[in-house]
Amino acid sequence: MVTGNGEDLFAAAGAAAGDGMPTGAALPPLAVRMRPASLAEVRGQTAVLRPGSPLRRLVEGSGGSAGPLSAIIWGPPGTGKTTLAHLVATSAGRRFVELSAVTAGVKDVRAVMEQAARDRDLYDRQTVLFLDEIHRFTKAQQDALLPGVENRQVILVAATTENPSFSVIAPLLSRSMLITLTPLTDEEVADVLAAAVVDARGLAGEYVLADDAADHLVRIAGGDARRALTALEAAAGVALDAVPPGSTREGPVEITLADTEQAVAFASVRYDRTGDQHYDVASALIKSMRGSDVDAALHYLARMLEAGEDPRFIARRVVIAASEDVGMADPTALQTAVAAMHAVAQIGMPEARIILAQAVVHNALAPKSNAAYTGINEAVADVRAGRGGPVPAHLRGSGYAGAARLGHGDGYVYAHGEPDGVARQDYLPEDLQGHTDYYRPTSRGFEERLGPRWEWLKERVRGARG
Repeated sequence: MVTGNGEDLFAAAGAAAGDGMPTGAALPPLAVRMRPASLAEVRGQTAVLRPGSPLRRLVEGSGGSAGPLSAIIWGPPGTGKTTLAHLVATSAGRRFVELSAVTAGVKDVRAVMEQAARDRDLYDRQTVLFLDEIHRFTKAQQDALLPGVENRQVILVAATTENPSFSVIAPLLSRSMLITLTPLTDEEVADVLAAAVVDARGLAGEYVLADDAADHLVRIAGGDARRALTALEAAAGVALDAVPPGSTREGPVEITLADTEQAVAFASVRYDRTGDQHYDVASALIKSMRGSDVDAALHYLARMLEAGEDPRFIARRVVIAASEDVGMADPTALQTAVAAMHAVAQIGMPEARIILAQAVVHNALAPKSNAAYTGINEAVADVRAGRGGPVPAHLRGSGYAGAARLGHGDGYVYAHGEPDGVARQDYLPEDLQGHTDYYRPTSRGFEERLGPRWEWLKERVRGARG
């Protein structure tokens, strides 16, 4: 039964968690309350937490005779960097100190090192220094960490969302394990949400999460457990506010799709990455670019991105469209698309949306030609039908012993030796000569200039046979 306002319910959830947890307005965020207290509760990162792995040994306190190594944990937000640092400290009874590179300086680092040395010498207790966003430290600030890490005064667990090869100094990297975390899968994020709904530390069973609402939270999370939990907590507040004051209601409060949409200010994108919608929206994007409707193309691009589609998948579709639908009418469209594909792989979301938009706009606005596409399709059809006899003797390889005796290369005319760089000779197999016309340039864009040149080249190369 749920009565009263939202503060009463959240206070009850806090009281259910026990252990002196504050209630009411002082209740910590859901993401903090649901932080795993043991390795068994950690979702995802199975590769770096496998039995016997360096990180698992560090968490379990089995660092070997030389003592535990420090670690640089690199990964996207919400993948467990802070959680793993807490586990490193608490599972082996170590002292835990947390600093943020945004606010801390060299003075703070040195104070931690001095206290860690005293704790080690007097109490034989190790100190774990968790330094969040280490990439924000300057080289000089990172240098201040070296003595403590080198002498193992502290176990440094540094977290970063940027590539440590570029953001962490080499001496510190060489003295630390580099651990790379990956975004949680949709199934793992769903597990996190399901646990938060029933766990006493979370919503304590006072709510039930509708399936479509859970799917929406998973989609907008993008592999970020913290984002999913924050959105869930906000949606729970919206759902509870909808209960009239003073009313009595049996059973848990349902968190609906509308509640999650209102809480996170995102409309739910009806899009299944493994079902028909995946292919329907991708098809609509391609056809909108082909049809030169920039606004429609950007709309479908946005739908795919907001639904959590892999931006690399979208980039590959755009590259294909640049050749299939634009082709030689604007050869630079393929250059833009390929550059976008590589940039998206390096940068990731959310900035990748800008790069993809540029490539989509280029494709949509470009003049269109499918001449190269139809040309290769017709050539493939001929090959599959068995057309195309032996390679003409004068085109065959002649760079090996015995080739001359076989007549390979005899009569070949070197094009660069001709005044205009074009030689009159047969290139097609004999049975295709005189009637093959795969490439038919359009009169659109750059291809308008290619049409007359191709006609001249055919006349120059093939003569009257066409």
